Amino acid sequence: MARLSEHGLRRSVGVPGMFATAYGNVGSSIYYALGLVAAHALGLTPLVFIFAGGLFALTAKTYAEGASMFPEAGGSSSFARHAFDDLTSFFAGWALSLDYILTIAICAFFVPHYLSAFPGLHALDHNPDDIFAGLIVVVALAALNIRGLGESAKLNLVLAITDLSTQALLVGVGVVLVLNPSLLIHQVHLGSVPSWTELIFALSLAMLAYTGIETVANMAEESREPGRQVAKAVNLVVLAVFGIYAGITVVALSALPVVHHGAGYSPALHASYAHAGYATALGKFFENDPVLGVISRLGLHGAVLEAAQYYVGLLAATILFIAANTGMIGISRLSWSLAEHRQLPSLFSQPHSRYRTPWFTLVFFSLFAAALIAYGSTEVLGNLFAFGAMLSFTTAHAAIVALRVKDPDRERPYSAPGGVRIRGHVIPMTAVVGGIGTAAAWVAVVVLHTEARYVGIPWMICGVAGYLLYRRRQGMDPRKSYEIERAERPAGFEELEYKTALVPIFGDDVSASALSSAAKLIGEDGVVYAIYVLPVPSQLSLDAGLEEEEAHGRSVLESARIQARRAGIKIHTGLIRTRNPGAALVEEAERVGCDVIYWSTIHAPAGEQRIGPTAAYLLSKRPCRVIIETQNPPARVAAPA
Repeated sequence: MARLSEHGLRRSVGVPGMFATAYGNVGSSIYYALGLVAAHALGLTPLVFIFAGGLFALTAKTYAEGASMFPEAGGSSSFARHAFDDLTSFFAGWALSLDYILTIAICAFFVPHYLSAFPGLHALDHNPDDIFAGLIVVVALAALNIRGLGESAKLNLVLAITDLSTQALLVGVGVVLVLNPSLLIHQVHLGSVPSWTELIFALSLAMLAYTGIETVANMAEESREPGRQVAKAVNLVVLAVFGIYAGITVVALSALPVVHHGAGYSPALHASYAHAGYATALGKFFENDPVLGVISRLGLHGAVLEAAQYYVGLLAATILFIAANTGMIGISRLSWSLAEHRQLPSLFSQPHSRYRTPWFTLVFFSLFAAALIAYGSTEVLGNLFAFGAMLSFTTAHAAIVALRVKDPDRERPYSAPGGVRIRGHVIPMTAVVGGIGTAAAWVAVVVLHTEARYVGIPWMICGVAGYLLYRRRQGMDPRKSYEIERAERPAGFEELEYKTALVPIFGDDVSASALSSAAKLIGEDGVVYAIYVLPVPSQLSLDAGLEEEEAHGRSVLESARIQARRAGIKIHTGLIRTRNPGAALVEEAERVGCDVIYWSTIHAPAGEQRIGPTAAYLLSKRPCRVIIETQNPPARVAAPA
C-alpha cells in the first residue's frame, strides 16, 4: 500500500539560468577591469583583452568538459580530486577561495564608486568613504546570506539581459560618436608606449576580466542536463563577453585616448606609471569607475548625459552587488564541498541553528574580504585576483588532461575540442594550450606583482600547512580521498497508471486531514503522493548534508504513511531537495501526471501560510488542478489546470 522513498535532488536550472548567472559574474568585471588594464596596456588595451579572451575561451572549454563529467560544487578543486588526489584538490580549492574572497572585495569596493554618479554621493568616489561603503556592502551581504538570502534566476536573467543590452548600446553609440581608427593606431608605440614590461604586466592582469567561469561549474549541479546545457551556456557566455569587451575597449580608447602630459593633463595623471610621460585618463581619473568615464566622454550633454550616468551608475552598482553575492554563495558551496571531503574542518559546513546556512564560512571569509577592502587599493585587489584565478585555471587544465590519460573510458557528455592522439590517448589541445597560457600568466603575476608574492604565496603556504596539520590530527592520509558517510537513497518514484493527487508537506505537517481530503477527490482507486519539501539554502550545495532536516522529513513522512494506512488511503511518499519549492512541485506533478495538487497550509511555515510564495507559484503555473486549503478564516482556493 505504501512505500517510503527519497526522490533525491531537484535540478531545475536551464541554459538561460546558467547563462544569466555566469554572465552576471563574468560580465560584471568590465566595470572594474577596464581601468586597471588600460593603466598599463594604454593603446594596446583592446588587443590585450582579445588575447586574454582567447585564453578564457580555452579555459571555458576545459570547465565545460569537467563540469559535464562532475556536476558538483568545487570547480577546479573537484576536477583535481578526481584526476589527482586530495592534496592537489585542496591546493586548487584554496586558490579558488582566494578568488571568491576577491570577487566579494573588489565588487563591493566598486559599488560605491558607481553610486557616486548620483547627487550628494560624490564623496563615495575616493577614500575613506569608498572604503567604509564597501565594508558596509560586505557586512550587509554576510548578514543577508546568514539569514538565507538566495539568488533569483529570473532576476539574474533580467539583469544579465539588461546589462548585455546596455553594454551593446554603449558600443553602438560609441562607434557612431567617437570611434577613430587612425587614433587607435597612432597612440601605440610598442616598446615605449606601452613598454614591454607594462604590456606583460597588463596581459597577466587582463585575465581577471574573465574570471567567474567557476560559476558555471557550481551551477552544473543544478542543471537538468549538465552534459548538454553546461557546454551551451559556456559558449554563449564566451561569445557575449568576448564581443562586448572587444567593442567597449575600442570605444573607450577612442573616447579617452592615450595622451602625453604636455597635452593639457596634470602631471599627477602620470605619476604612477612609467610610460615615457604617456597615460590615459581611463586608467587614472576613472580607474575606479571606467564605464562612467567612457559615458562622460561620448559627447553627450545636459539632461541626456545625466540620465545616462545615473542609469549606468545604478545598473553597475546593482550588477556588482549581485556579483559580490554570487561570490558569497560560491565560497559557501566550495567550503561545504571541501569540508564534505574532509579537507576543511566540519565547522565550515556546520549550518546555523536557526537559518540552516553556513554561518561560520560566511563570517570567516567575509573578514578577509573586509581586510582587503580596508587596504583601499584597486590595483592590489586586481593583482591578487589574477594570482588565484591563474592557479585555479592551470589546475583545471591539468586535471582534464590527466583524466584523459587516467580514465579514458569515463563518460564525457561534452569533450573539449582539438583532441590529438598521443601514445594511445586523446589529449585536448585546448586544455594543453590553455594550461600553458594560464601558467605563464601566473608566473608573470608572481614576478611582476609584489602583492602576489607578499599576500598570495603566504595565503597558499598557510592554507596547505593548515590542511596537512588537520589531516594529521585526524589520522588521515593527506593524499587519499575521504567523504562523510551518507545514507544511500532509495530509487525514485515509479510511474503510476491511475489517477493521482500530490500533497506537499512542509515542516511538521503530520495531519491526515489533507491526505483524506485529497483521497476523497481521486476516489478509491487513486493514489496520493505525499511529498516532503526540503528547501536547500543557496549558500549550500544541493547535496549538502542537512542530516537533521532529512531525518525530520522522513519521520514526518512515516507518520503520514501510518495515518494514511489507518484511513485506508493508498499512498506513496517522497522527499525532495530544492532551491525553488514551487518549481519542484510543478515538475513533480507533471512527472507523475497528477490530476490535482492539494495543499493544506495549516501546518505550513509562517511564510507559506495562506497564499505564500510557493502557493502563488503553483497557482501561476497550474500543471493540474490546484486546491489550497488555508485557515484564519478557513478557506479553499481552487484553480483549474
